[in-house]
Amino acid sequence: MPAQTEKRYYTPEEYLALEEAAEYKSEYRNGEIVPMTGGTTNHNQIIGNLYANLHFAFRRQNYRVFMNDVRLWMTHYKLYTYPDIMVIEGEPVYYENRTDTVTNPLIIVEVLSKSTKNYDRGDKFDCYRSIPEFKEYILIDQYRFHVEQFSKTSEGKWLLSYYESADAVLTLSSINFTIALSEMYERVDFELREE
Repeated sequence: MPAQTEKRYYTPEEYLALEEAAEYKSEYRNGEIVPMTGGTTNHNQIIGNLYANLHFAFRRQNYRVFMNDVRLWMTHYKLYTYPDIMVIEGEPVYYENRTDTVTNPLIIVEVLSKSTKNYDRGDKFDCYRSIPEFKEYILIDQYRFHVEQFSKTSEGKWLLSYYESADAVLTLSSINFTIALSEMYERVDFELREE
C-alpha cells in the first residue's frame, strides 16, 4: 500500500517568500500553493489586444490597467491570484505596501483555458465578488468568438451578457469603453488547441 503524503500548508508570508524566488507563478488558496498553468499564444494575443485598447482608451483618465504580473489579494478568502487583466479606478490600494499586490480592482478579465474555465466561472468568481470595488467580470474564450460579461447592478445583482460573433461589440457597464470582438480576437488562430 503506497504511503500517503501529508498535504503541506503555508502561511501567506511563506508563500510570498517562495513566490519571489520562483521561476513560475502560483496561486495561494488559503494555505495551499497551486502552480498556475502556462499560457498559449492565443491566450497571450487576446490579453495583449485587450490591454492595448484599454491602455490607449484610458491615457488621460483616472483608470489604471494591469496585466497578469500584478498579484491580487482577497483577505476574506485568503487568496492570492494573478488575473489576466485588472482595471483599477484611481490609485491602486496596495496590500501591506507591496507594489506587486493590489486589493481594489473595478474590472477583472480572465481568458479561459480548458484547465481553468470551471474554476474561473465558479470558486474564483465567488472570491472576486468579495472585493467591494469589483463591478465587472469579463471571461473570454480563446477557442471561439465567445465572451461572457458579468455586470454588478446598483442593487448588487450580477447580470450576465453573452457576445458570440466577430461583429459583436463588448460595451463595459462600469466605464466608458467598447471593443469589437474582431479587434479583441485579432490574429487569434482558432485552429490551435491546448494540449
